[in-house]
Amino acid sequence: MGPLITLKVHEQMRAALRAGAATLDCSLDLDRSTAQVTLQADHWTWNGQRFAYLNPCKDRTIYYWTGTQFAAVSRYTTALIKLVPTDWGPPTFEIDGIKMLPTAKVSPYADAQRKVALVEPHGKVILDTCGGLGYFAACCLQAGAARIISFEKHPDVIWLRSLNPWSPAASTSGGEPRLSFTQADVTEQVSQLATASVDAVLHDPPRFGIAGELYAQTFYEQLARVIRRNGRLFHYTGTPNKLTSGRDVPGEVSRRLQQAGFSTRLDGDGVLAVRQRS
Repeated sequence: MGPLITLKVHEQMRAALRAGAATLDCSLDLDRSTAQVTLQADHWTWNGQRFAYLNPCKDRTIYYWTGTQFAAVSRYTTALIKLVPTDWGPPTFEIDGIKMLPTAKVSPYADAQRKVALVEPHGKVILDTCGGLGYFAACCLQAGAARIISFEKHPDVIWLRSLNPWSPAASTSGGEPRLSFTQADVTEQVSQLATASVDAVLHDPPRFGIAGELYAQTFYEQLARVIRRNGRLFHYTGTPNKLTSGRDVPGEVSRRLQQAGFSTRLDGDGVLAVRQRS
């Protein structure tokens, strides 16, 4: 993977150059590691390759090296999909300007760690319904999950993930992949999973207005079918529309999950559920 540049790193380079520095230790992978670059008036060098300074270099933008130039990590097909830097290092992403992961008070990676811990993944088979940038899957791998079955529908999100150094790579144990990642619609794929074939579920869907099918009673009943008795499910809900319309999305989700056979309780910005009926 080539260097990733943000406004913060670009300003560090320019400030060091103005101060007369010949080199700078900085991060070229969104704070995963530190690299040393050599500074010249009209370019900088890393790993023996010259790179021009960006003009302009915009805030809230991550730039990747295409092989010939820097370009923003964003695409527009049916919607504008964009990787966005955070103060924490691990980036978030936006769809048409709507932030998909929390970043105001906590790193999106640390937020994923807390939520993954709720399903106690060690030694378990985990269904990760909406893979996104892969932070749930990465945290499951770190926590010793036996296997993660992950789906992501949107090809542009998968492209963002391919450029994000915080997204997980394939991991194997005994020659078998611990992370199975498929570009597919989980609402279609879940019916292909065997009954009682997973130990826990992590469900982090886009908001209801974007993907209402991921909040449907029929989908929850499929999740209840594939998860083993006493298996845990964490369902991110947030609180969309609560202030404007008074709609209680977490409450609605809880009631539907209960109808599907789960016991539920609100936990932070989501619902923690346990499979009750066999």
